[in-house]
Amino acid sequence: MMKVISTNKAPQAIGPYSQAIRVDGFLFLSGQIPLDPRTGSVVDNDIRLQTQQVLKNIQGILDEEDYLLTNIVKTTIFIKDMNDFPVINEEYSQFMQGHNPARSTVEVNRLPKDVMIEIEAIAKK
Repeated sequence: MMKVISTNKAPQAIGPYSQAIRVDGFLFLSGQIPLDPRTGSVVDNDIRLQTQQVLKNIQGILDEEDYLLTNIVKTTIFIKDMNDFPVINEEYSQFMQGHNPARSTVEVNRLPKDVMIEIEAIAKK
């Protein structure tokens, strides 16, 4: 059985997609960009702050469905500039608290709302 996830702990979807879908113990999180869920606005144009907001948004979706960081099995990071990778990696490492799921990082030309980073995740209970 598939369940559509919607929470005010993360930004509302800005298109025809769901924040996340839960099926068979898996939680598939759509790509999160650095939108403040309270205002719907992009946070400052700073890679550290944008990364922190994306990770908070991921945490909000996990919390909504009682998943833990340690339930994350795979993430994909999309970034506009690979030179930002060291800062992103530092914030990501702090957020994951020693948990190291499989991960891909891809430099892209452009992201929604011209943000600097987007992260999608898959979690499993």
